[in-house]
Amino acid sequence: MHQLEISDLITAVDPHSGHRLRVRRAEVIQQLRESGDERAARIVAELPTDREGVLDPHAVDRLLISVHTELQRLSEELRIGERLVHLLGPLFTAIRETTGQPGPYRLVDVGCGLGYLVRRLATTNALGTDVELVGVDLDAALVGEADRLARAEGLNCRFVRGNAFDLPEAATVYVSTGVLHHFRGPALAEFFQAQAASPAQAFCHFDIAATRLAPIGAWIFHRARMRNPLGRHDGVVSARRAHSDETLLRAAAVPGIRALLYEPRGAVNPFCTTLRPIIGVRPQLEAPLRRALGRDALRMVGPEHLAGTIR
Repeated sequence: MHQLEISDLITAVDPHSGHRLRVRRAEVIQQLRESGDERAARIVAELPTDREGVLDPHAVDRLLISVHTELQRLSEELRIGERLVHLLGPLFTAIRETTGQPGPYRLVDVGCGLGYLVRRLATTNALGTDVELVGVDLDAALVGEADRLARAEGLNCRFVRGNAFDLPEAATVYVSTGVLHHFRGPALAEFFQAQAASPAQAFCHFDIAATRLAPIGAWIFHRARMRNPLGRHDGVVSARRAHSDETLLRAAAVPGIRALLYEPRGAVNPFCTTLRPIIGVRPQLEAPLRRALGRDALRMVGPEHLAGTIR
C-alpha cells in the first residue's frame, strides 16, 4: 500500500495565493490509517490542536524546523554539499564556456528547507562570486529560519517563500536534495517540464537511490541519528518512495533537455549509495560538461546506456 510522509500532510498552502490553509488533525489521521500506517497516525495524534481540531500552526512550524535541523546534520554527515559542488563546479564551467557571458548566474535551490546547501555554498564560495545563491520553499517558517541563519552567519545569499519556477528573475541552474520522491505520477514529469520551459541552462537534483537496501539503511541511519519520531518515520518512507533510475530518466527526458544520471544503480556499491543526482542540461552543454568532469564523466550516463540494464 502506498505510504505517505507526515510532513507532507500536516501543512497545506493555497497554490494560487500562497496563503497557509487550516489542516484538521482528524483528516490527516484518517488519510494515514487508510494508507495502512497506524504508527504515523499515532504520531499525528500527539500533535496539539485548537478547539476545532485544527493543527496548531506554531507547533507544526517548531516541529518541522526541529526535523529539518536534524536533516541538516544528516546532509553534513553524507557530505551532500561537497558532492553537489563536485558536479556544480564543472557545470558552471561548462555554462561559462558555452554562453561566453561573464554572468551573473543564478542557482536556485528548490524546496530548500533551512537552506543548508545554499548557506554552505555561500560560506565556501565554491562556485565563484559570479553565482547568485537563492533558496526557495513553500513553507514560510522554514524560509524564515533559513534567512535568520544566513543573516546570523553574515552570508551573501537569499531565501524566498514561493514557487521556484515563478520567480521574477530566472534561474541559470536549479538544484534540490530529497525533493524528487515527493512528486508522484505525472507530477514528476511536470516538475522537469517546468525547468525545460524556463530559461535555465541545467538542473541537478539529488534524491535517494532506489536500491533494495535503501529502506533498511534509512531505518538504521535515521534510528541512530534522528531523535524526532516524525523524522524517523518520514526518513524511512522517503527511501521506500524513491524513484528508480528508469523512472527518473524517463520523466526528465523532456524536449530541450539532455537527461543524465550520475552513478546509476549497477555502477556503484549499494551498501555505500545513499543519494545520487539526475542532471539535465541543454544539449550544447553536454560535451563541455564532460570535458570539465574529466575521468568522472564516465560515471554519467544517458537513457541509451541504461537500456536493458535496469530490472
